[in-house]
Amino acid sequence: MVEGKEIYLGLDDIRLDRPKQAFYLLVTYAVLIAGAIVFLMPLFWLITTALKENSEVYVFPPTFIPETFRWQNFPDGWNYEGMDFTRWAQNTVFITTVFTTGAVLASSFCAYGFARIKFPGRDLWFMMVLASIMLPGAVTLIPLYIMYSRIGWLGTFYPLTVPVFFGGGAFNIFLLRQFFTTIPMELEEAAVLDGANRFRIFWQIMLPLSKPALATVAVFSFQGVWNDFYGPLIFLTDPKTYTLALGINFFRGLYNTQIPLMMAMSFLMVIPTLIAFFFAQRLMIRGVVMSGLKA
Repeated sequence: MVEGKEIYLGLDDIRLDRPKQAFYLLVTYAVLIAGAIVFLMPLFWLITTALKENSEVYVFPPTFIPETFRWQNFPDGWNYEGMDFTRWAQNTVFITTVFTTGAVLASSFCAYGFARIKFPGRDLWFMMVLASIMLPGAVTLIPLYIMYSRIGWLGTFYPLTVPVFFGGGAFNIFLLRQFFTTIPMELEEAAVLDGANRFRIFWQIMLPLSKPALATVAVFSFQGVWNDFYGPLIFLTDPKTYTLALGINFFRGLYNTQIPLMMAMSFLMVIPTLIAFFFAQRLMIRGVVMSGLKA
């Protein structure tokens, strides 16, 4: 009877805690919704400004909803005089594709070596890779510019694409290395017994099992290079080689800035990154979580 009474009291306590749990759940969702509104506000302002008349942009107090939705801003911005958004979009797609491919391949090779291959000074080299994450990009900007100038790479896509194939980025190496350590060693041992070499193990076992981490690296690399402004600004000299980020900046005039057209082109530029994130968000979350399970 005592045990039954204890069980009954336990169930009664659960019933009493349900209102408290519902309150905590309500507060949690309220905080999350408020945070989502704050983070989505810039995107909302971008879209509404892209649909305004140029005169309405300067109205004070500002209007959140346009009085008239001017959809013509999108074709007007794309075909604006002196602009070549078609070529700039092609350049951006090419640079992004090459950079993302190189980041995934190179970082996965390096990460596999740090995770599975034992060689002298492995931990020391890995610590040096991690230390490079703390090095600001502005510190290496002038030496890189001088080096690329002397080898004749300025004005080409080489400074924006070739270096990524030599490592793929310190953060990407760290992320993939952490994920590789979570894969059981028994899988590799069984593959070795079957006669598989290192490259086959890496290509047919490690990479297929690492899709979440690879997707995370791909999306981060894609978003980084797609939105990059300073790299193309410094290394590209011919307007024919410009990217979308540089092209949008041309709407800034000396006496007049076509803000609605700039916002319209900016919104078109944001769409691919949003699509990439929404399609890969589950794999990205799983990749980041799994990468932190084992040091």
